[in-house]
Amino acid sequence: MPDTTIELLRAREVLDSRGDPTVAVDVLLADGSRGTAMVPSGASTGAHEAVELRDGEKGRYRGKGVRTAVGNVDDIIAPELIGEDAADQSAIDKILLELDGTENKSKLGANAMLGVSLACARGAANAVGLPLYRYLGGPLARTLPVPMMNVLNGGKHATDSADMQEYMIVPLGRPTFSEAIRAGSEVFHALKDILHAKGMGTGVGDEGGFAPAGLKDNEEPIRLIIQAIEKAGYKPGDDIAIALDPASTEFFRPAGGDGTYELARERRSLTASELIAQYAEWRKRYAIVSIEDGLAEDDWDGWAELTKTLGDSVQLVGDDLFVTNVERIRRGVSANIANAVLIKLNQIGTLSETIEAIELAHRSGYASVISHRSGETEDTTIADLVVALNTGQIKTGSLSRSERVAKYNRLMEIEMELQDAARYPGRDAYPRFRR
Repeated sequence: MPDTTIELLRAREVLDSRGDPTVAVDVLLADGSRGTAMVPSGASTGAHEAVELRDGEKGRYRGKGVRTAVGNVDDIIAPELIGEDAADQSAIDKILLELDGTENKSKLGANAMLGVSLACARGAANAVGLPLYRYLGGPLARTLPVPMMNVLNGGKHATDSADMQEYMIVPLGRPTFSEAIRAGSEVFHALKDILHAKGMGTGVGDEGGFAPAGLKDNEEPIRLIIQAIEKAGYKPGDDIAIALDPASTEFFRPAGGDGTYELARERRSLTASELIAQYAEWRKRYAIVSIEDGLAEDDWDGWAELTKTLGDSVQLVGDDLFVTNVERIRRGVSANIANAVLIKLNQIGTLSETIEAIELAHRSGYASVISHRSGETEDTTIADLVVALNTGQIKTGSLSRSERVAKYNRLMEIEMELQDAARYPGRDAYPRFRR
């Protein structure tokens, strides 16, 4: 048996896809096996997320350096973990939580803790000679995810584009994951041709989707994507559906009463009920299978109305609402709010807590969607994790920018490794969706 005792643990600054620093952690085990993890970073972050430590030195990386988090790994975490068994993930993560001792990871930083947690998992998987998905998921890990591909970026992921943050295509009608990727790529390039023909920009935003200026309103991206699906030779709703992530917390204004949702591009101010009515109207006209963060992170009353209105026909995903936190998920479940949870590892800070959130969602009848962040790296852990836990859905960006494509390439590699055992759920991932 390999010796998975931790001999060396160290952290370093690396750059994410926005050119900002983030944390990388390396682990060396007694048998010579190594593991490395790089931690992503979000731009549109929920108020209830675990804390990502930044240095705040204005003269260095615009205050975004992570030397404090790196130091926490090297000086606080490493002395406690050297000599521990990297294969005992629960024990590793328990030590991390005890060392931090805060509810929001504000002492050590979720970026420091997650880097250590994932590096240990990778090191242990390498030691036993298993791919990470097999190490974490065992022999039943075989479900490839239906991808939500963010082909048009708005909100905080772009400049002068739509108010709403993500307009995604969902190739739910394809027979395999690889065929889903092919369809997504073809639609992506068809959309580029359409935008070019209209004289609109084809530069891309943080997550690799186009970020055109000059959009008439927040519905136009949907119309453009439908045109692209058809131009690529597919049928909207049958082959490829639509998913939205308005990231509505970003345009919610809480001042006075219940607050309003300010759509600057349309020069409109909407109540929660009016915004819900807009989603319902879009659902009638377009093949929309999923809406993420349709209302703000603390608008619980609005979320209850949204769920009552659309919960039987659309997947309603809580991201900022739930922040991969079991206590907030339990609150949502008890109030019958939303029906799916977005899973972002750095929102909570350890692999064990992430898996606990997924298990709670599934026990409660909620779907779970593994997700990247807008500031990503070449690390492909989430590709293995989504297969390991058979969650059946992933968000990892558009069909451009190598930090996004790396996850798709890894998933196609896993599909090839699994061969006939691989399962692509397709429409089964969206049981509420009916044409």
